[in-house]
Amino acid sequence: MRQKISAVLVAGAVTAAAVAMDASPTAAALATPPGAPPSGPCALRGITHDVAESAATPAGFARSHGTVRALTLFIDFPDARATITPQARYAEFFPAVTRFFRASSYGRLDYRPVPLLKWLRMSRPLAAYRIQRAATFDPHSHTGYHALSREIVRAVDDSVDFRAYDVINVLAAPNAGPPAARKVLSVTFSGGDMGLRTGDRVPFRNASFIWSRQSGDSAYRILNHENGHDFGLPDLYRTDGRRVATPVGHWDPMDEDWGPSSDFLGWHKWKLGWLAADQVHCAPRRGTPAEHTLTPVPAPGGTKIVVIPTSPRTALVAEARTRGPLDPTVCRPGILIYRVTTNVTSGRGPLRVVDATPRSGGCFTTDRHVEPELTDAAFRPGATYADRRSGAAVTVLGENPDGTYRIRAVPARWG
Repeated sequence: MRQKISAVLVAGAVTAAAVAMDASPTAAALATPPGAPPSGPCALRGITHDVAESAATPAGFARSHGTVRALTLFIDFPDARATITPQARYAEFFPAVTRFFRASSYGRLDYRPVPLLKWLRMSRPLAAYRIQRAATFDPHSHTGYHALSREIVRAVDDSVDFRAYDVINVLAAPNAGPPAARKVLSVTFSGGDMGLRTGDRVPFRNASFIWSRQSGDSAYRILNHENGHDFGLPDLYRTDGRRVATPVGHWDPMDEDWGPSSDFLGWHKWKLGWLAADQVHCAPRRGTPAEHTLTPVPAPGGTKIVVIPTSPRTALVAEARTRGPLDPTVCRPGILIYRVTTNVTSGRGPLRVVDATPRSGGCFTTDRHVEPELTDAAFRPGATYADRRSGAAVTVLGENPDGTYRIRAVPARWG
């Protein structure tokens, strides 16, 4: 980090200092090193050129465990000048985002935001960039995100060493563009080379652009969602315009990232390096039925997921979900079962929760930000789910006095 940006951080005074302290490694983080990359017969291969549910994340995406440094920039426009200070905009997200990642990762992600606390005034009115939901990062266009990012890089290149950062957060003035309730514009460009390099010859990528404001108790989570793309996670909600029921609902912020908080699914925690190898049990094809004890996702330690491959690119996953600090909407605790498909693209349904109580209307119906149908999707003791096509099955045997759950997993028979 160069001297000029250091001076800006000092000018941030209370806000910047408070967040820097909050982002310091905790004793838990130091005691629990990042898990190894997913491996073994349940680490399914799939799409390698984009965000996907493939167990291994391709090169080019930001690392998602250990210390991650996030350069945080602020932009406004001649026709949409910021009406708040950059410190106030920053405080809408931090230290909440840092705390969320620390809790969800069990201390394995030490997320450190580094803000450049000043508004960067873009040279043209907002409309001139033609920022829409489907705006691209086209190096040959004078509009869109490439043009906007090129201007941002020019504005800070003399004061920022981009080599020091893993992700880039660009927070637009909240009065720039339509309200999020009318149109959500926030977007992330991650992974491959986007055709723009900084003065340090660093590719400008793994960049999240946040527009307007979300509503609900945990509005900051739009940044958790967008940074999830920087880490290689796909959109779980449908982006193809099909009018279908939400595939995952409030069980993961890569689907519903508004309203009350919700933790990441266990498959994502494994993919992100937040689980140790012994916290993932694999039921390989043509194996024998076996019993497993699952520790609920909110609690650190213990087995977190059982993976049952149903083909070379698909699997059933079982995990225990109970109410916790990041899961306040869990109104029917139990075993959550979902299907993972690693060769389906982002936004086309790569992961789908199995509903234990279809067409029930759900059990969490008091918050308009939560689509309720899947809120009671968890399977309770005594219930069995069987996948007829593959023969895989999960039976919930019981809940132990310590809050763990016992299940029996029947491996699939295929190939």
